Amino acid sequence: MERGSDTHGPNMDEELRRRTESLERGAPVESRSEEGLEEASPAEGEPTSDQRLQGPGGIDAVEARSDLARFLQPSAFPADRDGLLASAAETRAPSEIVRALEGLSSSKVYDNVQSVWEDIARSSSDARSAD
Repeated sequence: MERGSDTHGPNMDEELRRRTESLERGAPVESRSEEGLEEASPAEGEPTSDQRLQGPGGIDAVEARSDLARFLQPSAFPADRDGLLASAAETRAPSEIVRALEGLSSSKVYDNVQSVWEDIARSSSDARSAD
């Protein structure tokens, strides 16, 4: 019979396997039932794990950028505004994305979704600061 570890006995191997099972399966809950083994909360001023995953723009910005990437075909790049609008039309992009693309500069050529997103984010923040 083959064991999983040469440094622990079979009982310790089973205990370690039990403690890490939810992590291996991707469960969103804490697997540690003992208080001393639970994840410590962040210190004052440190971001929580959710904030670190969201990034500086928050979850809404991440979702919006993902939506933009979903409706712009990679084969469309490099493209100007009209090329991006054509790609969005082919993929039947929602009206919010089409409106955002219509607000882009007609003279600029975009190399990838990131450069499109940066201009959309910049123009939306300019519009908010003008209000």
